[in-house]
Amino acid sequence: MIEVFKTNVQEIDQSNMIVRKLLEHFPNSIINFDLEDCDKILRIHALSISNHKIIEVLNSYGYQCEVLL
Repeated sequence: MIEVFKTNVQEIDQSNMIVRKLLEHFPNSIINFDLEDCDKILRIHALSISNHKIIEVLNSYGYQCEVLL
């Protein structure tokens, strides 16, 4: 399963920290950002994904996140 999210993450350091935090919740996932994209894409590939939890984690660090349709 792959989910794609639109975020407002701007910097590589920020994205690296978020990936580390998300891996704590989804340890066997492949998580990456595409900060070159205008939507600052967050991509998560995992067997099970909780969109609510992902959005909650980013929001807790002050970032916006929404499922990209």
